[in-house]
Amino acid sequence: MLLPTVLVLVLFVGACTGVSEATVIHPAAPGTPTVVTLGDSVAAGAECDCDPFPALYTKDQHAIDVNLAESGATAADVRAQLPTDNGALSQAAEVLIMIGANDVADTIDDPTTYAAAASGVQTDVTATIADIEKAHSVPVIVLGYWNVVQDGRVGQKSYGPDGVRAATEATNMINNALAAAASTNAEAEYISTEPAFHGDDGNQDPTDLLASDGDHPNAAGQAAIAALLPALPGNRASSSAAAAAKR
Repeated sequence: MLLPTVLVLVLFVGACTGVSEATVIHPAAPGTPTVVTLGDSVAAGAECDCDPFPALYTKDQHAIDVNLAESGATAADVRAQLPTDNGALSQAAEVLIMIGANDVADTIDDPTTYAAAASGVQTDVTATIADIEKAHSVPVIVLGYWNVVQDGRVGQKSYGPDGVRAATEATNMINNALAAAASTNAEAEYISTEPAFHGDDGNQDPTDLLASDGDHPNAAGQAAIAALLPALPGNRASSSAAAAAKR
């Protein structure tokens, strides 16, 4: 028999990444909230050698981090991966989703593919959110991208001015698709990462927030994403009550 203070998650992952079995065990005090993350290499912390934003966020919120993000995942992979039949979602206080960049990254040099990729992302993320709500009604946060491919000085060197503009177009289309998917459910919220990496005016150079590949966030970039996330619902209520008591 498992101790009640231990959350054991067994996930079977298929699709293009092959079949693997992963077990995540988190000892925690009873009543500790759980945050489940679905996504790609950004959420998984690739190229960082640091804690990715879900770990930073859950540490700040005193929550359990169940990070199911997979490098190379697409929106269709996440939809297929969704663990609707195990204990992860039933114990989740919130679900984070960051997916869609890989749906367009491999064809970034062909702008004619962007619309179809964005449409597929919207369909898959909409379905993922709906499936989450069927399993367990819980807040869902959908995160957008500052760029779906390389950015900063690395991106400028790799793509040139025309390629940078194309990358911006692709990024905007994927982000619009993610925002549209989030808008289909009252429990879902879209959060843009654009201001954190490019500033409020969109002109900030994000190089210092990126790993050497110019694609993935470094430790500072992961922290910047984590800082965008709102407090967990229960923590928001506690903060509001504390603020009211001080008045």
